[in-house]
Amino acid sequence: MKNNPRDPRINESIPQPIRADGAGFVDLGPRDVMRDIENPDLLVPPPTDAGTIPNLKFSFSDTPMTLKHGGWSRQVTTRELPIATTLAGVNMALTPGGVRELHWHKESEWAYMIWGKARITAVDQDGRNFIADVGQGDLWFFPPGVPHSIQGLEGGCEFLLVFDDGGFSDLHTFSISDYFAHTPKEVLSANFGVPESAFAPIPKQQVYIFQGKVPGSLESQQVPDPYGTVPKSFTHRLLAREPLVFPGGSVRIVDSSNFPVSVTTAAALVEVKPGAMREMHWHFADEWQYYLTGTARMTVYAADGQARTFDYRAGDVGYVPKPFGHYIQNIGNTSLWYLAIFRTDRYADVSLNQWMALTPHELVQQNLNVGPELMNALRKEKVQVVKYPGFSYYPKPSR
Repeated sequence: MKNNPRDPRINESIPQPIRADGAGFVDLGPRDVMRDIENPDLLVPPPTDAGTIPNLKFSFSDTPMTLKHGGWSRQVTTRELPIATTLAGVNMALTPGGVRELHWHKESEWAYMIWGKARITAVDQDGRNFIADVGQGDLWFFPPGVPHSIQGLEGGCEFLLVFDDGGFSDLHTFSISDYFAHTPKEVLSANFGVPESAFAPIPKQQVYIFQGKVPGSLESQQVPDPYGTVPKSFTHRLLAREPLVFPGGSVRIVDSSNFPVSVTTAAALVEVKPGAMREMHWHFADEWQYYLTGTARMTVYAADGQARTFDYRAGDVGYVPKPFGHYIQNIGNTSLWYLAIFRTDRYADVSLNQWMALTPHELVQQNLNVGPELMNALRKEKVQVVKYPGFSYYPKPSR
C-alpha cells in the first residue's frame, strides 16, 4: 500500500508519521497518540534532522513524586536524563508551614520561586546567619556545605532547585535528623552538654519534609547573631530587574556580576512572544532549561552533520551540551517563558547573526554562497529574541 495520507484507515484527528513530500507511512499499531501530539517534531522530524544526538528532553511529569506531610518533591538527574551531567533539578512544593528540614549539600543550591512565599534560613562557616522571605520570581543560592532550611508561608509555595552536579539526589543530602539518628546518644549528650534523655524523642530516620507551624513575621523570627549577617545576600529579586527588551520578547540575566554569591551558577529568564524565537546561538557551558509556560520547539546542531529537533511544554526540562548551536521557537499562541541555567559564574553566548555581521561580508558570501539580501539583513547588535512577520511553525504532522 502506498503511504497515502488519504488512506481510509487514517483518522483525521490523529497525526501520522508522514511528511508532506510523502515520506513515511501510517502508524496503525499500539501507540501513545497524546504523546505524539505533544511531540510533533519527533513524529515527523524536519528533513534537516540527522545523526544520533541523544535525548535532550525529560518531563517532571514522568518522574516519581516523593510525598510527605508538609509537601512533595520530584527530580530530574542523570538517572532520568543521562546527557545532563553538569546540573540536576528538583521541583518541590511546601504546604503552609511545611518545612524542608535543616540540611546541607556537597553541591551548591540555586533556586527559583515559581509561586507562593517561603522563609529560608542559613548559617555560613563563620557563624553569620541569614533569615529572609522569598516570593514569586525570587532566587536564592547556598554555597556547598552551608546549612539551610526552607519553610512554606501562608498559601504554601512551589519552587525549582538546581544543583551543580547532574548525578545529584535530593534524597541523599546531609539532614540534621539523619545525622542525629545515626550518632550515639552518649555522643550527642557530650556534644550538647545535656542528659541522654533529652534525645529520646528524636526521629529514628531522615525526616526530609515535615509539617510545621506557619511562622510569625520575619521580624519576630530574627535571631541576633554576635558575628553579624552574611556579607553577600543569599537572595536575589530577579523579577525586580529591568529586562533586556527585544522585538520578540525579553531576557533577564543573573550571574555573579549582579548576584555575587552565585559563583557556580548563571541563568537567564527568557520570554519569547508568539511568532518569535530565541535567535540561533551557542554557549560556553552546558545549558539546563526549565519551561515555565507555553510550548516550544528547539533544534540542536551538534557538528558533523548532526541535528535533532525537540518539542517542549511547561514542566519539561531541556538540555543543550556546550557549544551546540540551537534556537528556541515559540510554537504556541501565548508567551513562552523558560529558565536557561548554566554551571558557570558568568553568563555568555555567541549570536550566529552577530558573528556573521562582524565578519568580512565577502568571506561570508563565498563561504555560504549567499547574496546581498542576506548580508544586508545581518545585525551587528545582539538581539537575542527575534520576531518576524508571517513567521510560521514548520513542519506540521500530516493528518
